[in-house]
This record gives sequence, structure tokens and C-alpha cells, in this order.
Amino acid sequence: MLKAFTKEKIMEAVLSFGSYFIDEGKELLSDEFGKDYGNYFSIMSAIAGGVNERGEIKSYTGVEAGGYLDRLENTYDLVYRYRPYLASENSRRVRYGIKDNFLSFWFRFIYKYRSAVEIGNFGYVREKVMADYSTFSGWILERYFRQMYRETGLYNLVTNYWEKDGSNEIDLVAVNEADREIVIGEVKRNARRIDLHGLEEKSRAIISKRKGWHIEFVALLLDDMS
Repeated sequence: MLKAFTKEKIMEAVLSFGSYFIDEGKELLSDEFGKDYGNYFSIMSAIAGGVNERGEIKSYTGVEAGGYLDRLENTYDLVYRYRPYLASENSRRVRYGIKDNFLSFWFRFIYKYRSAVEIGNFGYVREKVMADYSTFSGWILERYFRQMYRETGLYNLVTNYWEKDGSNEIDLVAVNEADREIVIGEVKRNARRIDLHGLEEKSRAIISKRKGWHIEFVALLLDDMS
């Protein structure tokens, strides 16, 4: 039995002949989605790859995505929508994410590179995973910390932030409106990449609209996982 304790060994176990994980996403969802499963899969693959706004998804997949996204969110409970902090409930600045981390991985790598999988070229897929590992694991780490802050029970809203043109993205904004407190966080796997001064600069719009509030800027790293 293969003992997989490093990311290289884990990828070797997951992406190889006979791996349980290769067909898992398709087996879980193809019957559920029925004859339209191809459109659903294309949309979820786009979201997993970072194409996560409705118009972008339509352009990327060629599919009129609105109805599919609504069903993925409300019927199948597979995706979630989120808005940046300070956006109104009616704002069209909406992005989508996949709730399950395994399905995020499956659609981002196994489904996307299914032609290589079908001919058994798992080495090619492993190379793609390893090349993109930093970005993908960074997204998962951001989600982990947002969930961690939600579970403290101290905040009525935990989300992230970006501006209309997509600039000044902030990984975590945790808000306690009753006490007029905000935690603004930057999530990084590598501590050397943390820039709290830059984070404060990206937060100027938040600061200007929350004068008199206590605002704390934090760095969140792998070592902070509990």
C-alpha cells in the first residue's frame, strides 16, 4: 500500500491508474445532473479555475449560465455566491465558488485535463497540479481562515473584498457591526510575502466608509491553522 505523506506522493496516489479519485466526481454528479451534465461540468470547471463571475462564465463556456448557476446553488447546494464587503444586496458584483474542496480539485485538474486522463497520461496531469499547487492551495487556505473566523461567533459577516474593476482584492474581512470592529486579513502560505502596509493601502475605501470603527490588520499563515 502506497504511503502518501508528501504532496508529491499524494498526487502520485490520486493521479494514477486504478485511483478511486479519477472517476469520483463524474460518478457523484453525472446521474444527478442528467442529460445536461456536460453544461454543469463545464460551468463548475470554469469556477474551479477562477472564472467565477456570471458573465465571465458564459464567455468562457459558451453556456447561458444563469439557470445552471441558480440550480447549482439552490437545488444541488454545490456552489455558493458571495459579494465584496460594502456591496449592496442588489449589487451585480457577485462571484461563485464551489463548496466542496475535493470537487474544486477534481474540476480544476481531473476534469479540465480529462483528455490526458483518458489516455492514461497521469504524469502530465501531475505536472499541471504541481505547477498550479501554490495558487490552488492559497485559495483553499483563504477559505479555511474565512470559515475559522465565522466559527468564532464574534462576527456577523465574514467575506472578502474587491473593487468594481477587480482591483484591491482582500482575502478576509470579518465584521462585528454591533461593536463597530473589523478585522482585515491577508492570507499567505509564505510569511515573506505578507505586506500589511500594502493591505492597509488596499483597504482605503473600507477605512473611509467606516470612520470611528476599530480596524485591525492581520497576517494569516499556514502556522496559524489550528
